Amino acid sequence: MEFDLHMVLVIIAAAIATYATRIGGYVLITTMKRIPPRMEAALNAVPAAVLTTLVAPAFFDGNWDSKLALVVALIVGLRVSHTWMLVAAWLIVMAWRRTIGI
Repeated sequence: MEFDLHMVLVIIAAAIATYATRIGGYVLITTMKRIPPRMEAALNAVPAAVLTTLVAPAFFDGNWDSKLALVVALIVGLRVSHTWMLVAAWLIVMAWRRTIGI
């Protein structure tokens, strides 16, 4: 395996940028006496944005088993706990792969 200095520098730069944004957010929030409503709304939108970022590529670029599992997970997740949502999606993928095969 060859040592690649460029890749090491990229990893170090990414680590520094990640740490700076995390610590920067903490410092910014702790210096405020109260969180402005617009910032609170933006912070409340973060979980939905992250979930969309993780799910959308799997749905649009994934195979049919992934698409079906995501739809089932959505429907089950609206009705019962998150654990059952994951179990249902897992069962769909496993059944699809076992019967149809991918």
